[in-house]
Amino acid sequence: MSRYKELKERCYRSNMEIPEKGLAIYTFGNVSARNPGEDVFAIKPSGVSYDELKPDDIVIVDMEGHSVEGDLRPSSDTMTHAVLYRTYAGLGGIVHTHSTYAVAWAQAKRAVPIYGTTHADHLAGNIPVTEVMSDQMIKGDYEEQTGYQILNALKDQKLSVEEVQMILVASHGPFTWGSTPEKAVYNAAVLEELCRMALFTEQINPDAGRMKQALIDKHYMRKHGKDAYYGQS
Repeated sequence: MSRYKELKERCYRSNMEIPEKGLAIYTFGNVSARNPGEDVFAIKPSGVSYDELKPDDIVIVDMEGHSVEGDLRPSSDTMTHAVLYRTYAGLGGIVHTHSTYAVAWAQAKRAVPIYGTTHADHLAGNIPVTEVMSDQMIKGDYEEQTGYQILNALKDQKLSVEEVQMILVASHGPFTWGSTPEKAVYNAAVLEELCRMALFTEQINPDAGRMKQALIDKHYMRKHGKDAYYGQS
């Protein structure tokens, strides 16, 4: 029996949530899963559709993207995941999809403004967008450079990976992460809904402004602050 059986099954279940939640069709997405402290992670194989995917298809790779276990090639986005895992030890899951509304904002190269309390429940600022990838980066290891594109955006915008667990890669699409693969999938679903709400907001009122700071602070802190009281203890 594979020593990675549980990790592969967890990764498989998280991947299957992507089409179930309407976040991808065909092969338009991938989820990876990592156990804290381990120098390997599980990821969806490249080009395998969700309706054909099986737990044994999940590939185990090391932090350089080399296959450790599995007969199939890992996702073409493996090195993007690897860069984030190498940089942030606390990450347990990463998701990339081509969900409609998030991709639309990424293609528009726009951060998603914080218009309302649903957004503020999850992060206290705009959903960030990266810069467009440079020609030099494109000519390099493209997927690895995508990881650095994300890191550069977080650094330049002074964003914490713990507080901001979602980003739009300009002209490409969304990446989300979390302490577990399940949380990363949750963040992917939330991101898509926030992008959808923001689009409708701008269609209804093109002059809608950023929500007032007092409301942002109230809604974010009641879920994430030291005196948070949302949910059950």
